[in-house]
Amino acid sequence: MALKVGDKAPDFTMYDLDKKPRTLREFLGKKTVIVFYPGAFTGVCTKEICTFRDSLAAFNTMNAQVIAASTDSPFANKAFADQNKLTFTVLSDVTKETANEYCGVYEAFAGIPGYQAAKRSVFVLDAAGSVKYAWISENPGVEPNYDEVRNAVNSF
Repeated sequence: MALKVGDKAPDFTMYDLDKKPRTLREFLGKKTVIVFYPGAFTGVCTKEICTFRDSLAAFNTMNAQVIAASTDSPFANKAFADQNKLTFTVLSDVTKETANEYCGVYEAFAGIPGYQAAKRSVFVLDAAGSVKYAWISENPGVEPNYDEVRNAVNSF
């Protein structure tokens, strides 16, 4: 079941670019924007993640941090982060457990049977981990409304 506004975000363990396990507990204490993207190096995902990268200063002024996550391997995500000069945390949900808890997965992503990818989604959490904003797209080609995300972060 996907997260919705008012839910407490479940803790997770995902791997960072150095293959270190990271948990949601580590990030609590300030506003957190969690961005799930289906696949590194795909056109829409690159545009989306780079838009969040370019908005990072604005999020910082709102005492918010950005975390990106996909079901890609830490190796693919590291290359993606390096190529796009990402300075925020990028996590790999290789088991798909977190994606399934937060937003669900696209089945047969890109028309490939058996290939599952996290649904494109954005969650804004308060410092205690409560969901203040949730957006999940059934269409992997649709980007979030970036102004809506910034307004959600700025609203509390």
